[in-house]
Amino acid sequence: MVKEKNVLKASKSELLNSYLKRSWILYAMLALPIAFFLLFRYVPMTNIVIAFKDYNIFRGVWSKGSPWVGFEMFQRAFASRDFWLAMRNTLWLNFLDLIVGFPAPIILALLLNEVVFKTYKKVTQTIIYLPHFLSWIIVSSIASRLLAPSNGVVNIFLTSNFGIEPIDFLMENKNWVITYITFGVWKEMGWGTIIYLAAITGINPELYEAAEVDGAGRWRKLWHITLPGIRATIIILLIMNIGRILGIELDRPYTMANRVVRDVADVLSTLVYRVGIQSFQFSLTAAIGLFQSVICVIFLVAANSLAKKFGERGIW
Repeated sequence: MVKEKNVLKASKSELLNSYLKRSWILYAMLALPIAFFLLFRYVPMTNIVIAFKDYNIFRGVWSKGSPWVGFEMFQRAFASRDFWLAMRNTLWLNFLDLIVGFPAPIILALLLNEVVFKTYKKVTQTIIYLPHFLSWIIVSSIASRLLAPSNGVVNIFLTSNFGIEPIDFLMENKNWVITYITFGVWKEMGWGTIIYLAAITGINPELYEAAEVDGAGRWRKLWHITLPGIRATIIILLIMNIGRILGIELDRPYTMANRVVRDVADVLSTLVYRVGIQSFQFSLTAAIGLFQSVICVIFLVAANSLAKKFGERGIW
């Protein structure tokens, strides 16, 4: 009996030791991505103090050569006419992108879902997805060649077929905004379409079969089955787009804009590039970037809270 108890104790201790070894390996596997995330995501955020200092690039952030100035850089930004012009343009262009560009992939996904011929559906899906891989430098070059007033394909077609004068798409404020939104929708519509098509494939096919038995047509199946089936995906992507309402990348407006349309094309990202990189006012641009990020977070939280009030899941 004593020997059996000793054997049991030894086996239990071995099991405990093996469990502890495996648990340490598990903890290490969990700790590595967390450490990586903190190191490359949150440690660089310590440089937000530049927004509250008169930063000198040659003396560093923490030296006396970069004195603490508090909210002075924010006051300078808010007192600048260029800042409010860039903020207005950012909000307006992102709002138009949201109104025009957000429903486009939903509509296209619903149309492609109704296509019977699978080969045609796959080819179309591939073609509309390809522009997503083009950089905005290439897209802006395509736009300038297609829409040139004298030798652009679009103006040649309009002049020869309709007898109208050439339209300056990239040199007039209203035309430039329309061109900016149109090419943005053309470039990113395919990416959104794939997301919605993936959501549609997750809908239970038995629902469509039951609807056919009840005599429902294509329109009723689309309205009562397909749209409710992808509603969660639509809400999540809408919240994310609203959260980026004040955020705008540099490459798109910078490559498509010119000095003639600066009143409608100058956005916060181009302002930060012009003031921070070209004029070496890093503290001022850090203040603008921090303000922009805070406003985006506020919009994101507000949109998520509003979605939850209407009974949707939201992002968190």
